[in-house]
Amino acid sequence: MSKREAFLEAACKENVEEFLRFIQLHRDKADPFDMEEVVQEMPREQRETLWSRLASLLQDILLESPPERWGDDDSKPEDMDIETSADPKLAMSVVKGITSVALASLNVLQDGDEYSTLLDITHRLHDVLVTLPVSEGPVELPVHVLCEVWWKKGLREKEKFGRTAFLVALQKSFALKKPGAEIQRLWGLHDVLLSLDFTSEENKQIIDLLLECFHRPAYIRNDDGKRFLVFLFSWNINFIWAIHATIKNQLEFFNRTMTSHIAEIYFRAWKKAAGDFLERIETVCIQDFMQGAILLHRTSPVHTKVRQIVSYFQTRKGSCNVDKMLHKLYRPILWKALSAPNFEIRANATLLFTEAFPVHDPDLSCENVDQSIQKQLDTVMDLLDDPHPTVRCNAILGVCKILGKCWELLPATIITDFLKKLVVELAADSSSPDVRCSVFKCLTIVLDNAHSHPLLEKLLPTLKYRLHDNSEKVRAAFLDMLIKVKAVRAAKFWDVCSMDHLLARLAIDSPPVSKRIVDLLFKSFFPVNESEREWCCRCITLIQMNPVAARKFYQYSYKHTAPTNIIKLMLCIRRVLNSCIQRDGDVSDLNESNKENSVGEQALLAKDTALVASLLEVVVILWRSVEKALEHNKEAQQYTFTKFGNVITKYFHTFEDERCTVPLIHLASFMPPTAVPTFSCGVLSKLRRMTTGAVPKQYGQLLACMCSWGQAGDILELITDWLTEALPKKADKAHTKRKVQIQETVEAKPDLALAYLEYLLSQTATLEKVLSLGAGPLKQLHTVLGNWRSVLCAHLSSAAGDPQSPSVDTALKAFTYHGCLCAHLQHKSSEGRDYLLSMEHVAAWVAEKVLPVLAKRVDDDGAESDKTEPLGRRITESFLTVCRDIFLLGLCDETFKGHILHLCSLILLSEEGYWCIPAILAVLKEVAESVVPEDIQDQEDQEDSSAVILGVVANIFQKIIELLARRLRKEPEEGKQLCQSAVPGLTDFLQVAQACDSASLSGVFSTLFAVIIVEKQHVLQKISDPEEVITPESVDDMPPLSNVLLSVLLKTPSVTRAFLREIASSLDSDAIGSLNELTAVLHILTIIRPVGQFKAALKSAAVSVQQQLPKLSVTAGDSRDIQRLIYESSVKTLNDILDL
Repeated sequence: MSKREAFLEAACKENVEEFLRFIQLHRDKADPFDMEEVVQEMPREQRETLWSRLASLLQDILLESPPERWGDDDSKPEDMDIETSADPKLAMSVVKGITSVALASLNVLQDGDEYSTLLDITHRLHDVLVTLPVSEGPVELPVHVLCEVWWKKGLREKEKFGRTAFLVALQKSFALKKPGAEIQRLWGLHDVLLSLDFTSEENKQIIDLLLECFHRPAYIRNDDGKRFLVFLFSWNINFIWAIHATIKNQLEFFNRTMTSHIAEIYFRAWKKAAGDFLERIETVCIQDFMQGAILLHRTSPVHTKVRQIVSYFQTRKGSCNVDKMLHKLYRPILWKALSAPNFEIRANATLLFTEAFPVHDPDLSCENVDQSIQKQLDTVMDLLDDPHPTVRCNAILGVCKILGKCWELLPATIITDFLKKLVVELAADSSSPDVRCSVFKCLTIVLDNAHSHPLLEKLLPTLKYRLHDNSEKVRAAFLDMLIKVKAVRAAKFWDVCSMDHLLARLAIDSPPVSKRIVDLLFKSFFPVNESEREWCCRCITLIQMNPVAARKFYQYSYKHTAPTNIIKLMLCIRRVLNSCIQRDGDVSDLNESNKENSVGEQALLAKDTALVASLLEVVVILWRSVEKALEHNKEAQQYTFTKFGNVITKYFHTFEDERCTVPLIHLASFMPPTAVPTFSCGVLSKLRRMTTGAVPKQYGQLLACMCSWGQAGDILELITDWLTEALPKKADKAHTKRKVQIQETVEAKPDLALAYLEYLLSQTATLEKVLSLGAGPLKQLHTVLGNWRSVLCAHLSSAAGDPQSPSVDTALKAFTYHGCLCAHLQHKSSEGRDYLLSMEHVAAWVAEKVLPVLAKRVDDDGAESDKTEPLGRRITESFLTVCRDIFLLGLCDETFKGHILHLCSLILLSEEGYWCIPAILAVLKEVAESVVPEDIQDQEDQEDSSAVILGVVANIFQKIIELLARRLRKEPEEGKQLCQSAVPGLTDFLQVAQACDSASLSGVFSTLFAVIIVEKQHVLQKISDPEEVITPESVDDMPPLSNVLLSVLLKTPSVTRAFLREIASSLDSDAIGSLNELTAVLHILTIIRPVGQFKAALKSAAVSVQQQLPKLSVTAGDSRDIQRLIYESSVKTLNDILDL
């Protein structure tokens, strides 16, 4: 039996296993069996017999195992008796095999062949494909390919199979992670769409999926995808609007690259369209984008995307069709927009117009085109005079683009008029720095056209004083233009702006401007292609011209050249400085320098102390700029150390002027102490001999120098010794374990020690060196600073004070720095809370020793003692300030917060504790802010630590408001002073409170509202004269405390909004019940009303008052005339608010 006959016999249900074996042999490349070859060799009758047998086999298989059950085989019980033929896996294998035979049959099908049976098979396979979910499964893919091939061969009922193939490819392109192949297949099937009815309901699914393609980056970026999307514009004229609407809705979420692809799709669709389709694309899509680019706000998230799409079309000007289309579509909208009342519309239209210039119809005659262009140039000139600066800025940009692009085509008079307008008038526009800035930014566009250089060379010098513009961005733009002038060699930049002006501005200007000046002047004063001697000569010239500018210049020079050149310049300057030193011995370096400098030059340089000092400063600046580079090149670093180390001692002896000494100390700090042994050995002695009252300028550099040498421990030891010696000695010294040993007999200087400590802690570089010391020296200093509390105790206990004891100011500084050191050490400590515990002990000491002093003390003669009470207040405020900083740095834990809040409560309970209210408010703000970010899951849980802390904060705040009210009642003037001092703290605290969602802090605004209502109600109750019934117009008309509180509440919109929510909540809860209370509420709303940002909240609160006020009406005959007047005034006020 031949293979054809055997294969034919196998195509039945009884021989299904044999059929599958043949299919497997076909797939096995090593086996010679080729199904397509076998089918092709079959006679027509035998082929039809094969198809009939396959149709019967397919029918039987699908009846026994329908496709719906293919995915449910895992859920069947294991003991169920299932026929082998009903096995879903077997069924899928048979269906796949039949599909392979059908595909092979299609490939060999000849014209005139009858294929009805094959059509039946394809129908059944098509039904299987439709039934199964969209995937790349073993059955779905070959059936999908079968439908695709059927369509491409143009056989009977191809529309049905083509539609399915198209739909499945479309769906799979969305489901797959890499849909490139399916997109390519879809493009191959795009003609299927021409056979579909756009208006048919059964095609609605396909239409929705096609619109979804415009959301998919895979389609928008893919070349075949772009072809497909462009084709969709030509499918149906009514589909164009749907495509455009879909893209517009998605445009906000496209990035710049995706928007560029979208613009390309529109352009290609327009280019391929014709007839009604072209008309529809132009009017529905392109013109719509043009209108959007004109009418959208510049802050709109889609404005830049729409502008990008329109610009894509405009950048393709030069093509006759594009020019004609732009002229046609812009004609009804652009010219109206250029004269619109809204400045944003005019500004947007100006950008489009100047970018598309000239907007003309290429079909017009040359004379008409010239007239049109002249009108457009006149329009541009008018736009330069627009009253709004934004329009003028856009017009400047447009004019410069036109000049840069069309210089050779424009008449000379037009060019001159435009440039004079820019350079003479708009560059000096005093009404807007943006306009002046735009002139210089946009002139760089004109400079790109070499034909503009001769004219600009004459005009630009008139702009020289713009270097001194009062706007930084204008100065920066002017310098950018000068850099461009230099780059394109349009003119000599020093002819535009003189060197003296540039150096004067470099000396005083901000970094952004200074860096640009250095960029402009770098090659002039640091010509890297010249000799090193020339570099040094230029350096001296620059210093002589402007020493401050020279320092700035070399501060930024490292950005423009290699570190090697910087070091070479340093060594060259060193040789010049060596020429000033009197040769006392055989020093080869000095001899070397003499080869380069004449005797006259040496004498001249030696007499010019300012020049020498400036050269030394330049060396310091240059060294600092390459310090990191030297660290990575040890050989170069050592060479530099050696060269400067050999001469720095002589520099100290020769250049004794204070201005020279400062940079010399800096130089010494860059080198190791062994490189400068003479100087380094004497620094500590200088610090010891420094007199009390010395300023940081005298000792700061020496401290920084020692820290850079790794000798911070010696400074700390000196500070510790001085502070220890200055403490009052105890009577019993037998148990003293430590003796102070100082090489030189110098008296203790606690004030100077604290000044040194302040410098060390305030400078980042020195602080890092101090904290890098071991725990021993720092703990010792920490202990000594803590011992100074005994001095404060002595002053607190004795009003007269001990003349032998250190001063109060010294002791208070030591107390403050003890807290600062605790904060630094806790921050450095990775674990534990030893230093927080130390601060808690200090808090206990303040509560025990200091707070009792805050109660006013009375002397024996009845006079109040005012000496210890201010000291107690200063100690308390100083400690609270340190605690605030600890909270600010996030170094605290819940325990520490609890201790400090407890101390705040105790302070407020003391008699004179109200003076510490500003400091306490600062602490409350930081505590609340440290808790606010935490996620308080269960606010009802009273054990939650965060909720408890916020509750304590709210209680302390309530106590503060009560104290303010009490002081205003007892001592009005003192109370006003106290309230004013509390305003900054109240402002910051309320800002944090409104941002907190916790219910624990909601009582803060309740407290404020209640206090204002009670105070205002009290004023209303005291009214006896009808003329006193007035409605306040501002916070100044409110009672004192309400005045302060409302001023704070109205400072920030978010706080005002939170306060209005509290008012609404109180009104809704019926907590406000009396006429005076409602009147007070209306007075508050009247004061908030002018702010103008809360109309909805004000009306809501007013409506709540309106509902309650009639219940409290007072009749005309009522004996309580004042109450009637208050009621009538409230009604009038309410009506005014409701008429917002």
